[in-house]
Amino acid sequence: MRFRFGTDIGLRREENQDAVRCEYFGHNILAVVCDGMGGERAGKEASSLAIDEFFQHFSESYSENLDDEAIRNLLIKSVSAANTVIYTRARLDFKNFGMGTTCVAAFVTANTAYIINVGDSRAYLIAENGLHRITTDHNVSTLLFEQGKITEEEVENHPQKHMLVRAVGVEKTVTADTFILDYTDKISLLLCSDGLSGYCSDDEIYSVIAKAEFDDIAQELINLALNKGGRDNVTVAVISD
Repeated sequence: MRFRFGTDIGLRREENQDAVRCEYFGHNILAVVCDGMGGERAGKEASSLAIDEFFQHFSESYSENLDDEAIRNLLIKSVSAANTVIYTRARLDFKNFGMGTTCVAAFVTANTAYIINVGDSRAYLIAENGLHRITTDHNVSTLLFEQGKITEEEVENHPQKHMLVRAVGVEKTVTADTFILDYTDKISLLLCSDGLSGYCSDDEIYSVIAKAEFDDIAQELINLALNKGGRDNVTVAVISD
């Protein structure tokens, strides 16, 4: 099991408010990508706080004896712990009002991948025939599509595409989506912020992954986003066995 990750400020932003971290837990891997939001420096602080709190809570409670449901609950509790810290910090300082972050995480073992997400940072399964999105974006355009108010084609270019309906730290409690993928042979996953997925198509992303050496995938995906204009911070993590 191996991973590569990277983050870049992009070409239009004054600060990188994304954060990424990957670590081994024995032979397993935990990877987390966060995309912060809020006022000056608040987004950067939110994403950093979320990752630190997520890893701390997960590390304190993880053991190799946990079953599928226990790991799923641990991921939920780790996101909730991050939510509480950010929500509290925002209310202690008015300059941090509205701070929050997306969060997508994957815990990958020899035969199972556990995914959790809040917001519009994504997790993809990398298959031989292309990318398969695992997560659902928690934004206004996706909500409108689910309500039947816009078409699937309108989702990607909707003016409220980047307006979140769920984020870590904005409300007192947070609701996350979870996914459990079982496999027998091997698995490859991509986690990314919308600095990549919001400006590059799934086919464009897969084309880069298919051609790149594993050690170069993260940087090549960042380069793809930069070549498309680099209008946002861009962050990726790739896990494969």
